[in-house]
Amino acid sequence: MMTQTEMTKPANKVKASTPSEREVRTERIFNAPRERVWKAFTDPKLLAQWWGRGNKLVIERMELVRGGHWRFVEHAPEGVHGFEGRYREVTPPERIVQSFEWDGMPGYVCIETMTLEDLGDGRTRVVSTTLFHTKEERDGMLNSGMTEGLEQGYAVLDRLLETMA
Repeated sequence: MMTQTEMTKPANKVKASTPSEREVRTERIFNAPRERVWKAFTDPKLLAQWWGRGNKLVIERMELVRGGHWRFVEHAPEGVHGFEGRYREVTPPERIVQSFEWDGMPGYVCIETMTLEDLGDGRTRVVSTTLFHTKEERDGMLNSGMTEGLEQGYAVLDRLLETMA
């Protein structure tokens, strides 16, 4: 049974926008302190529980330092999907800049900048801006279901953050 607070608490959803011809910006508020959200994004054991939208995720590499390599492989019902990149900047607990590439489209690399903003009330705003080489690459990513997949992963992250409390 839902409590009165749960019934009146608005659902957090991903807000997506295109601030420029080559960028996608997503924003989402989490009902958890910034340090807890940072840990869920940077601890491989926690990340593996939500990043793959609840599917099995194998973290092959996660060298969370400037120049470090990361590689994640999601085992989804529709197949296996590999993702990888290099960390350009890691500033705990507020910012990660990394390259991002999907095995399904080798050579199409984008740059993601994620910031975690402490809202001061136990909540955290996560903003990600992804820069693509061309407008066509940006539009292709948007049309691939990027926002829906992100929302699925963030819904799993919400549940994980609650158990970490």
